[in-house]
Amino acid sequence: METPMPSRRPLFSFDTFDAADLTVTTGAHEGDAIGLGRDVAQGDYYRLARAAAPRRLAICDRADGTQEVADGSAVGQPGAAITIDTCHTLMGDKSEMIDILVITVGAAIAAQRLILPLAPLIPAVDYVLVNSETRSAPRRFADVVSVSFLAGTHLTMAGGDQRPVEDLAAGDMVLTRDHGVQPIRWIGQQTRRAVGNAAPVRVTKGTLNCARDLRLTPQHRLFIWQRRDEVGAGRAEVMVKVAALVNGTTILREGGGHIDTYQIVFDAHEIIYAEGIAVESLLVTGQTRVLLPDDLMLDDTEGAGRDAAAIEMDTGSLPPDAAERLASASKGRQTKD
Repeated sequence: METPMPSRRPLFSFDTFDAADLTVTTGAHEGDAIGLGRDVAQGDYYRLARAAAPRRLAICDRADGTQEVADGSAVGQPGAAITIDTCHTLMGDKSEMIDILVITVGAAIAAQRLILPLAPLIPAVDYVLVNSETRSAPRRFADVVSVSFLAGTHLTMAGGDQRPVEDLAAGDMVLTRDHGVQPIRWIGQQTRRAVGNAAPVRVTKGTLNCARDLRLTPQHRLFIWQRRDEVGAGRAEVMVKVAALVNGTTILREGGGHIDTYQIVFDAHEIIYAEGIAVESLLVTGQTRVLLPDDLMLDDTEGAGRDAAAIEMDTGSLPPDAAERLASASKGRQTKD
């Protein structure tokens, strides 16, 4: 009997560039591609090639909590190890700061080096390298992939009352979809720049049955129960990243300035209610574990990750009007073609 291949469903995916696309135009390492912290010099000027084309890197967890390339990734071989090596900070000609994560895919001589810009990086423009850090790189990646509620978001509590997330504390009882009332185990708070991969998404009031405008970080998944299968999922229950539903009208990407964000952790991954609609709590993965206290013990997060990934819609399979279709599906109405 053949041993079944392990399932490598993506937990996260991002547009990345080959490191060779970002090279030194002026400085000590002129002509070299951006490398790790030990391979670069502050003050060197870097430029992204005009022909640089982003490719989607899909990531999942291994059983030991490390990361690997997921199935369907446009770059790297499924199962290849992923290491978040270095965080470089570049400065543009208008003094804007752009953080770049250097990611190694694979090992030894077959390793491939990628860059993940955390803010828009414009081709054919010179940026000066002002800082490089290794220790902070995994945490910076965790910041991007963690699902967070923005300040002002109301969650449904045990008694049905609505409370802003910034007023909550560990031990407060929150209503969950699958396990009734559950206590919050941990809340994390961060202030971050709302740019690039960290720019939040606004679901406007009334869209997908929101009671008020709902603002989430882009990796945050909504839980939707379809009375009719309007998006070809083949099942009633689906999860979909809010960034995949951006349509420029009722669901909008909002960049600029700084935002206060909050991560909510329960004993297990839960579906809770924010502004009246079902969304996920923070799923603790190999990527996000770095945000949590070392002594925080939780239930089977790996199993929760598999369950959530099993019902998540692939971004590439969603129709352009997915938000409208899912809203209609949740009410049992058929979308007009």
